[in-house]
Amino acid sequence: MNFPLDRPMQVAVVDDTLLNLTLIGKLVDRTPDARAHTFERPTPALEWCLANEPDLIIVDYMMPEMDGLEFIRRIRAHRDRDDLPILMVTASHERDVRYNALDCGASDFLTKPIDGREFEARLRNMLKLREARLASEHRAETLAAEVRRATADILDRERETITRLSRAAEFRDPETGAHIQRMSHYSALIARALGLGEGLAEALLMAAPMHDVGKLGIPDTILLKPGRLTPEEFAVMKRHPQIGHDILKGSSSSILRLGATIALTHHEKFDGSGYPHGLAGESIPIEGRIVAVADVFDALTSSRPYKPAWPMSRAISLLREGRGSHFDPACVDALFRAWDQVLAVQSRYQDEPAEPVLPSC
Repeated sequence: MNFPLDRPMQVAVVDDTLLNLTLIGKLVDRTPDARAHTFERPTPALEWCLANEPDLIIVDYMMPEMDGLEFIRRIRAHRDRDDLPILMVTASHERDVRYNALDCGASDFLTKPIDGREFEARLRNMLKLREARLASEHRAETLAAEVRRATADILDRERETITRLSRAAEFRDPETGAHIQRMSHYSALIARALGLGEGLAEALLMAAPMHDVGKLGIPDTILLKPGRLTPEEFAVMKRHPQIGHDILKGSSSSILRLGATIALTHHEKFDGSGYPHGLAGESIPIEGRIVAVADVFDALTSSRPYKPAWPMSRAISLLREGRGSHFDPACVDALFRAWDQVLAVQSRYQDEPAEPVLPSC
């Protein structure tokens, strides 16, 4: 919608009496910035009003084919015409008709015989009200567009912050950027397969890369150790979920808050044997349960300096064996339901080619 309007105000006039139609049409046309569209029959008038954008309708009560009341009902039946001003022309004694017209959605009335000065005053008032409403809608649309642009800018900056934060953790970890991409996409696929909605799936795509940001607080001697960790070293490593949570918690950003939850809970296990708090079952937030499956699956099927990639069939077997112990069974099943997309993600972000294997039923 352009505003101020770059067109005359469009007024539809419907009256089966040619004399009245001509009179009203001339009165409209001599009003500045108004143009009359006259119709002797209501059916073509209704078609025009629904196909175009009139700013005011003036309709007689007594007409063939359909009376003015039915005409108003049909106009108001269309949601995008429910705020359109409508003037009904009636005789002064037709009080019941006026009551019914109000019930049908008439905005005001003109009394026969039409008084030119009264008509012009009512016409100007109706058109001013229409113009004010259009201006209000234009301001609302403009404000909504500005809000959308501002929101998009905020999301872009938020994505950049998250990307840089996730990359900072990557620089201190032998895991690759492709791992971050794969496991976040796997997380989104699992959420969709669980029916959790596109909103959560997209949020997981942004937040899951922060799952190991707490490794920023782990000494290099432990984080980069090529061999098996000692019990004491593993105890230090197990602190990274809490460190990640402490880095991300309390943010005004819903994505960073989601990242804090994921960081804290993605090493919890469904049977309660995980860390750092030994949560079990549905006490573990669904985001943590989803990322646990996505992260372990990708870690198993990816090469690391300290291990080769597992064959896909072996990784599938481990996930199945871990249903109900390490992993939420629903999340494992959701990953397999999205298997074609899982393989597409793996192919797109793969470090080295791997032969796809379909999970057996």
